[in-house]
Amino acid sequence: MMLPQGYTFRKLKLTDYDNQYLETLKVLTTVGEISKEDFTELYNHWSSLPSIYHPYVITNASGIVVATGMLFVEKKLIHECGKVGHIEDISVAKSEQGKKLGYYLVTSLTKVAQENDCYKVILDCSPENVGFYEKCGYKDGGVEMVCRF
Repeated sequence: MMLPQGYTFRKLKLTDYDNQYLETLKVLTTVGEISKEDFTELYNHWSSLPSIYHPYVITNASGIVVATGMLFVEKKLIHECGKVGHIEDISVAKSEQGKKLGYYLVTSLTKVAQENDCYKVILDCSPENVGFYEKCGYKDGGVEMVCRF
């Protein structure tokens, strides 16, 4: 599948703070107040560990972030020190929903995981999103347990 004309899938840039990155992420969940300094610090942390953190965005023709997603790669002892990809924070701007940007984002992050030699990719989702992730090639792999603080 290809992106609609004018859209680009790419790694997150520091300048995306000013290109609606946080606003797009707020479609998914509570983000809170994140200063440019806070964003820069976190971006630099992610950038210092490029084998672990793979933040990606989809931008429109104006360079505005309209979809976000994160792949992080966990190195394990099991499976001969294998790697597991974790897909997190998939969010698509409300004005852009219905254009299959989420599908493109998830399947592209899955390919990034394969390129990074992950033996599997996992993600958590709410029950109402199961059908969407099944369309992306995922299947129910168990139950998520949470302990929030």
